[in-house]
Amino acid sequence: MSTINRLEGFIFWSRWLQAPLYLGLIIAQGVYVYLFMLELSHLIQNLFFSTTRISETEVMLVVLGLIDVVMIANLLIMVIIGGYETFVSRLDLEGHPDQPEWLSHVNAGVLKIKLSTAIVGISSIHLLKTFINAENMNEHTIKWQVLIHALFLFSALAMAWVDRVMTQTLALARPAPGAGH
Repeated sequence: MSTINRLEGFIFWSRWLQAPLYLGLIIAQGVYVYLFMLELSHLIQNLFFSTTRISETEVMLVVLGLIDVVMIANLLIMVIIGGYETFVSRLDLEGHPDQPEWLSHVNAGVLKIKLSTAIVGISSIHLLKTFINAENMNEHTIKWQVLIHALFLFSALAMAWVDRVMTQTLALARPAPGAGH
């Protein structure tokens, strides 16, 4: 085996250095499950066992916080499963009844688009919480959150457009079936 082949083999093997990163994200997801359950138990406790009633707005803010945690957990799953499948090793899930539909056509471009749209969704929840609680927030903070959300949205649209252009360019570069020699 030549030195070049060994070097290339080592470089290809280095993708496994990402595996502990994905395991760390699984632990982070466990933290989010704990925070979700803790916040849910506080909501139930305040709703049913507290001497002071919480307002509908307070309930809505807590529920939006729970939705936010779920959306972040979904983002983590996309990164963990999609990233591992794309950058480390194929998952042997053929025929598994719970295989996510999107996993069969995941690649780096699809993963970027899914992640950017998930980030826009998470940002939307944060912005909705801000608008519901606007009387308790300063105008400067609200303006920055709107601007940041707009930038996330613009970035997601730009990535989708670039992915579309790249897909069309690749489709044009491929010879039509039966058109070859």
